[in-house]
Amino acid sequence: MSSVLRSAPLTLLAAVLSLAMSARPAASQEPHTDAQAPRTQASAPLKIGIIGTGHIGGALAALWVNAGHEVLMSSRHPQELQALAHSLGPKAHVGTPAEAARFGEVVLISVPYGALPQVGRDLKNELAGKIVLDTGNPYPERDGAMAVEARRKGTGVASAEYLPGVRLVRAFNAINSGDLRSEAHRKGAPIAIPLAGDDHEALQVAEQLVKDAGFAPVVVGPLAKAREFDVGTPVYTRLMTEPQLKAALGLK
Repeated sequence: MSSVLRSAPLTLLAAVLSLAMSARPAASQEPHTDAQAPRTQASAPLKIGIIGTGHIGGALAALWVNAGHEVLMSSRHPQELQALAHSLGPKAHVGTPAEAARFGEVVLISVPYGALPQVGRDLKNELAGKIVLDTGNPYPERDGAMAVEARRKGTGVASAEYLPGVRLVRAFNAINSGDLRSEAHRKGAPIAIPLAGDDHEALQVAEQLVKDAGFAPVVVGPLAKAREFDVGTPVYTRLMTEPQLKAALGLK
């Protein structure tokens, strides 16, 4: 397994992805399930570590492998992911969360929000300096008092505190896993995925990964603006096209 980016620096990688985003046509395929997903070629294949391969992480693993990326999926019980990895083919691997963090040029963290502080502590060295996509949402009934505080601050601010030293992007937190599977590469205008981050290059990479998954990225702003698509907001889990989401959020 690769533990670091072996080719170009991320600055060059982001530049390549930026050019690819401007040239890539909009998706026009029919809605599909994972088994029916049309094979597409990613513009610049990446190694993606997935920490927490549940409904969201598993769906994205399938979509990204289908786009040509290589993934290493992990969970507390990695042996339970072997069947999924086998179904996805040779670009899908299984390991521990630490192995996923070392493997990924980009790392997706999709765990219950209450586990995020522990992930940040346990994997601080492995995640340092990496682009991290955070999908979790705080629910007080599940995650306790920390979830109340995270909602008060906004998840962009709270997650950055729990994951110090990473290039954080809030992504894929405002869509249900069923919709993530069924609406990818749908016919017509793609469903929009809101993003927030403070790192320009990290946002560029996240935008491309959203497109590779079959959706339309909408950058809402810095991490402090992630609260605009947090749990309970008018756009949370609503299926909207890019113009609709921008209108709902007052974006130009």
